[in-house]
Amino acid sequence: MAEATKQRRRATLGGLAQVLNGKLTGDESREVLDVTHDSRQAKEGSLFVAVRGAELDAHRFVEQVMKQGGVGVISELEAPAGFDGAWLEVTEIRRAMALAAATTHDHPSRELQLVGITGTNGKTTTTYLVASIADSANEPVAMTTTVEYRVDQEHLKAERTTPEATDMQRLLRRAVDANCRMAVMESSSQAIDLHRCDALQYSVVVFTNLTRDHLDYHGTMDNYFAAKRRLFDGSLGGTPKTSVINIDDVRGLQLADELEGTGTKVVRYALNTDADVTATGVEHSLEGMRFTLRTPAGERELHSPLVGRPHIYNILAATATGLALGYELDVIGRAIETCAGAPGRFERIPHQGDFAVVVDYAHTDDALINVLRTARDVTRGRIITVFGCGGDRDRSKRAPMGEAAASLSDVVILTSDNPRTEDPLRILADVETGMRETSKPYEKIADRREAIHRAIMEARTGDLVVIAGKGHEDYQIIGRETFHFDDKEVAREALASRSSG
Repeated sequence: MAEATKQRRRATLGGLAQVLNGKLTGDESREVLDVTHDSRQAKEGSLFVAVRGAELDAHRFVEQVMKQGGVGVISELEAPAGFDGAWLEVTEIRRAMALAAATTHDHPSRELQLVGITGTNGKTTTTYLVASIADSANEPVAMTTTVEYRVDQEHLKAERTTPEATDMQRLLRRAVDANCRMAVMESSSQAIDLHRCDALQYSVVVFTNLTRDHLDYHGTMDNYFAAKRRLFDGSLGGTPKTSVINIDDVRGLQLADELEGTGTKVVRYALNTDADVTATGVEHSLEGMRFTLRTPAGERELHSPLVGRPHIYNILAATATGLALGYELDVIGRAIETCAGAPGRFERIPHQGDFAVVVDYAHTDDALINVLRTARDVTRGRIITVFGCGGDRDRSKRAPMGEAAASLSDVVILTSDNPRTEDPLRILADVETGMRETSKPYEKIADRREAIHRAIMEARTGDLVVIAGKGHEDYQIIGRETFHFDDKEVAREALASRSSG
């Protein structure tokens, strides 16, 4: 890694116009100190990217930005008559935003070992595991996840799974300045498609799996896979040094085969197939897992506090990544044995009762299947599942989620998730279509708080209550309003009510 104190190259409007192949009106010698898509962040020396979105056209904030000291605007439109600032006209605004931000911050990803993790499930936990390897080596690390962003010891609430390109480049420059050797980020398919990951130089990229999700955005599974493939094929900012791929996944195996001979080193991990990194002798309990980790660097007998088979895959991915980054296996082993994973991923709610309660973020049918299979592996009693589906999102996964819940649970309570602008009862009806396939009885309680209380009151000795869908989230979106709602808080409230009753 280059020294964090190296002299950064100065960015100018003229230089950016050349990089972006844009048409500049204004003083090309003006220095650009920052690039932002958010008018509220604009300050002296900022270049504002005016993105026309589906609901909001950022051009309406141009005047405000210039009053705040902005040096100019990047836009797909021509400069308006009478505009006296700098105007940089480009053909593809989101691609231009990423390139401009990377150039202005002097490409910080080139001074780090950047890890990008993509896949339908497992991204967040794998990101936490990889970051914990740096922690185990007593090194500062940067991280962006669905749950939080982090630079060394500073923790920030995540606005989205993958930050906008302007925010990401700014965060990576801070990571370099904080002497981080490594940064690890969740790289969602939508973020890749929207160019948030462009102009980033990845050292290691990871593919966890591909199952049905986000089809409201991508349309087809092939489109969904194609978006994720771009993280590996060199089209974002250069060919990654190493690609770590789950070859137990059909699409993962396809991707690994496609990448052979392309310049990236392909490292395969799996449980069911011969692979570079694998695990044997896996034993499950509510207290965690014991297994033998097998790698090209040797073997280790390990215990992880994480629960369930899906987390073994996350551990294998993190192990392969750590080795690719040059960490010793002992350092990786310490990280595995101490990392409790991401909040809201099969997270137990401690209490004094003789049954268990867990909260999980599972919001696809595949994720719910994995969570409930994990629950079955570690539960001697019944599985009581509370779940719902989000409104204004992919309707195609609702019936399969209903079928999964009913098939693998003993008691199901169907409730609301984030209904947004949809009628909660309509969402429940969509989910019911799949539940009827199993002929198993279930309850419908649209009020999520009431549903969680009902599930916990229903629990008996040895049972496991699974509250699925929201995980770490501390809000519920009803209509266009956002209300505080935390499954963990409500579960503790219900447990206290049961104890006092």
